[in-house]
Amino acid sequence: MASGQASFDVMSMMQPVGQWEAAYDPGVLRHLTYPSLTLHALLERTAREHPETVATVFGGAVGNRCIDSAMTYRHLDELADRFAAGLQRLGVKKGDRVAIVLPNCPQFVYSFFGSLKAGAVVVPTNPLYTVRELHNQLVDSGARVVVVLSRLYPQVAEAAMGTSVERIVVTNVKEHFALALRILFTALRERKEGHRVDLRRDPRAMWLRDMLADPSARVPVDVAPADLAVLQYTGGTTGVPKGAMLSHRALVANVHQCHAWHAAVAPGDRILAIMPFFHVYGLTVVMNLATLKAMTMVLIPRPDLKHILLAIQKHRPRFFPGAPRIYILLNESRDLAKYDLRSIEWFMSGSAPLPIEVMKRFEGLTGGKVLEGYGLTEAAPVTHSNPREGIRKPGSVGLPMPDVDCRIVDIETGTREVDAGEAGELCLRGPNLMDGYWHKPEETAAVLRDGWLYTGDIVRMDEDGYLFVVDRKKEMIIVSGFKVYPREVDEVLYSHPAVLEAAAVGVPHPSKGEVVKAFVVLRPGGKATAQELTDHCRANLAPYKVPVEIVFRAELPKTLIGKVLRRQLAAEEPGVPIVPLPRAG
Repeated sequence: MASGQASFDVMSMMQPVGQWEAAYDPGVLRHLTYPSLTLHALLERTAREHPETVATVFGGAVGNRCIDSAMTYRHLDELADRFAAGLQRLGVKKGDRVAIVLPNCPQFVYSFFGSLKAGAVVVPTNPLYTVRELHNQLVDSGARVVVVLSRLYPQVAEAAMGTSVERIVVTNVKEHFALALRILFTALRERKEGHRVDLRRDPRAMWLRDMLADPSARVPVDVAPADLAVLQYTGGTTGVPKGAMLSHRALVANVHQCHAWHAAVAPGDRILAIMPFFHVYGLTVVMNLATLKAMTMVLIPRPDLKHILLAIQKHRPRFFPGAPRIYILLNESRDLAKYDLRSIEWFMSGSAPLPIEVMKRFEGLTGGKVLEGYGLTEAAPVTHSNPREGIRKPGSVGLPMPDVDCRIVDIETGTREVDAGEAGELCLRGPNLMDGYWHKPEETAAVLRDGWLYTGDIVRMDEDGYLFVVDRKKEMIIVSGFKVYPREVDEVLYSHPAVLEAAAVGVPHPSKGEVVKAFVVLRPGGKATAQELTDHCRANLAPYKVPVEIVFRAELPKTLIGKVLRRQLAAEEPGVPIVPLPRAG
């Protein structure tokens, strides 16, 4: 593959490439040339070419206004250099792992790129993880250094016991607040919310601000595009989390694929950074894309609806990458009509299926246009999207991105390509695929076969080449030998006017093997009985797909990015309450 030019055998694809390309927006190429660069070189280039362009805006909502501060790309790159030098003083060498346990804040951005500059491998870690989950990830990754928010330091300190972690670098969320907000935060929230911590008894711990105060220059490290950049752990919704090994080359390729699809972005454009950077969707579609094109990231450290709306009102972003959960929250907000969202040209949805009714309602309320896409951790992550200007198909995740090949194979053997319109497992090929799972050769061999990534997602493709995600292979329900896709049941329940959220799961049955059980959250003020919802399903589904039980919940258990934890629901006993997750930041 010379000069990063992607080159694949397009003859083996199940859909003629010309048909995909014909549906692309004008100017979007089917094949791209990728620069032979490391990921952190993108920041260095942007800092040289756009030094005074604002990179991040960060703050919070106070009353009815946002108080925030700005950081330029020049300053961001300088802090990344200082962080890299600090890691080197701690003894970090090329290939060592650095875990980052932070919400969306400037510290995440420069510690991420600084780690790469030092030759380290970044392990983005969910700040909502329990001590057990943190411990398992630190053990599996072999991280030597952890960067953590002060409020989360006690959990990380405990989780790091008995691991390879040698140093814990701690930062207070207020470090880059505007002065007025910092004063208010210090007086009203810092101690009460646990942000004020004492590190003196822990020889492993040090303050990030002290690391950055040292002006010593970093030592250049020879990092190649093929080197490992990120250990991105899968969410664990379908099993034990695994570390997907994402190289610099794969991440650089995917951010260029995203840019080719959204070529309208320009230096200085603002993008709302709601999607967490510790998740690969936020990492690529927000942070890396913004860095590539010198965009301004309006950082939202936690999904606070008021902060989101005030930030849109003040900073007028053009781009809004989100997840279904965000659109559900916005749909239900009584204050939505008070805010002007017209600056946003493109709402994007990924990370989980977007129910058609949620999309229709959101577009009806806001006049916005939602582009649903598809991706997965193992592909860094984006592989499909609806076109910006061309035909959008509700319920579809769109077309393959440039240089992404796909085929759909039968679920039973994974060897026979299915006919158009038939459901099967999606297989992908492209320059953005992972190198495998960290220290898991058997799991790697199961999903990477002859250059193809077997996604575990059941999809179908229509006559125009648009992809429709049916469900997860492992979440499919078998009722008396008949296949039931939970998403189909979900969509029917969502179409009932009283339903806010729904999730169908399979539960054991003595004679049928499995039957369908559904969990439902009603809209505020919405009224419906289990019998009414069952009758609604009977009118729209084959009898074996109709839930035998419908359970009402105040909320459904989800990952931070909004994926419903169906396994947790399936394992629940009736009447067990769901405990809300704590907020980060």
